Amino acid sequence: MTGWTTDRRRFLKAAGALGAGLLMRPGFAWSADGDTLRIRMEGDLQTLDPAFMNGGIEDVIMRGIYVTLNRFGDLREGSPWAPWGAEKLEQKDPKTIAFTLIDGLKWSNGFGAVTADDVKFSYERIADPELGSPWAYQFEQLDHVEVIDARNGIIHLKSPYQPLFVVSLPYYGGHILSRAGMEKAGGKFTTEPPATCGPYVFADWQQKQKVTLTANPDWPGPKPAFGKVEIYIVSDDQAAQLAYEADAFDYTKIATSATKAVKASPPADTTVIEAQSTRYVWLTINKLSPRLQDIKVRQAVQHGVDVGQILTGVYDDLVPRSTGVVQPGSKFARAKNLIEGADYEKSATLLSEAGVADLTLTLTVMNDSIRTATAQIIQASLEQAGIKVEIQPYDEAAFWGVGDKTQGDGYKNIDLALMDFAGGVDPSENLVWFRPDQIGAYNWSGFDSPEYEAAYKDLVAEMDPAKRIELSNRMEDLMEQSGCFMFICHQPLVAIHRTGLEPVIYPDGHPNPVLFKKKA
Repeated sequence: MTGWTTDRRRFLKAAGALGAGLLMRPGFAWSADGDTLRIRMEGDLQTLDPAFMNGGIEDVIMRGIYVTLNRFGDLREGSPWAPWGAEKLEQKDPKTIAFTLIDGLKWSNGFGAVTADDVKFSYERIADPELGSPWAYQFEQLDHVEVIDARNGIIHLKSPYQPLFVVSLPYYGGHILSRAGMEKAGGKFTTEPPATCGPYVFADWQQKQKVTLTANPDWPGPKPAFGKVEIYIVSDDQAAQLAYEADAFDYTKIATSATKAVKASPPADTTVIEAQSTRYVWLTINKLSPRLQDIKVRQAVQHGVDVGQILTGVYDDLVPRSTGVVQPGSKFARAKNLIEGADYEKSATLLSEAGVADLTLTLTVMNDSIRTATAQIIQASLEQAGIKVEIQPYDEAAFWGVGDKTQGDGYKNIDLALMDFAGGVDPSENLVWFRPDQIGAYNWSGFDSPEYEAAYKDLVAEMDPAKRIELSNRMEDLMEQSGCFMFICHQPLVAIHRTGLEPVIYPDGHPNPVLFKKKA
């Protein structure tokens, strides 16, 4: 394993240099001045509609061009929330939340003031099951929003929803849209919002290269520290690190494997951030696949994956193995996995009991260096258990289409998929994706457990912390017992930035450039 790790690092270094070289193509130029914040994100945007966004760069942009009632502080401070677009946000009882918008919020393109009716439109739209938003769960307990007057409203819930202030309001579904703007646009758009209201405006997009935001002169709230934000799109962490060292940008996440070297000898004028991330990594084992419908075959895969090799080879032993999708250190994390380590003999025995020989499975994976390295270790590990694995790489946009039931029945034929999601503050945000209604959307394992669904509904309504811990732990037991999951780790957040900056990072590990500050 040591030799493999050394070779891997050499490979990553070469790949990163190549990637940085490709970025410096004709027509692509870095720019910077004292009033410009330059950050790097991994993937390009596909939509700026909060109901259908995929996360990543899209929500980073939305944090600039839209407004939410509240917002998070930095994850290193526990991600505390505070009012943002609302000057008052008060829970009257478990099912009633009153809000007052700050004065002066104004839509672009002549659509007038932001009103409580826009809040009503936005929340009720995303909650509408006919819309088909993957974020509808954030407002599934919404009954309606009562409009009191232009700036005041009341959110009425059907049932208590414990995570409302940390899952629904400050996050993806909580971005407010203009009712009038959306009606003029016919109710939908992709990358050209009919109206925006935030500290920044969407100024320019060079596909697969850069997004530029500029300060909104009509924003009535606290002014951002930078007049312009440039978001550079660089998929590979190693390439991004080299570009940062060439003064390409001011903030970037870097590969975990680079952590020790960067800490020992950081680039000039650089601060290194290490923090517990909520981004969880796991291997999906799809029970809908004709090759994996027998639970013994799925369990053979679980026993045939050596997670320890992944932690060493890819993450340099900087993170422990995860016991589920809830992050380590949280009071909601399970004490241990039910399957604690690889057992190739057990794997072979299970295959024999299932009457399966010469099993070949496809492993679907995004084609960046970290995920590919993880897939290669899984491939080598399962080979020792007698299971052949063929790695099928995709770029990010194509990857998410593989498990999308609106694209056909291909989601039923996925065998294995290496997945990682950005988690949240509340355990329900990490556990929601494995409910039955997410099959063919984000639940690629075909996991369908009535007990799990009932426990989820209890979890979001329960106020007793001890009972919530018991519920979330049981849900992760059910996931593992199904044979559909192999938990790997929670990726550490390792980022570098110029020492003159004070970054603010959300619980999903992505920066909020609106809240970045300049050090005095």
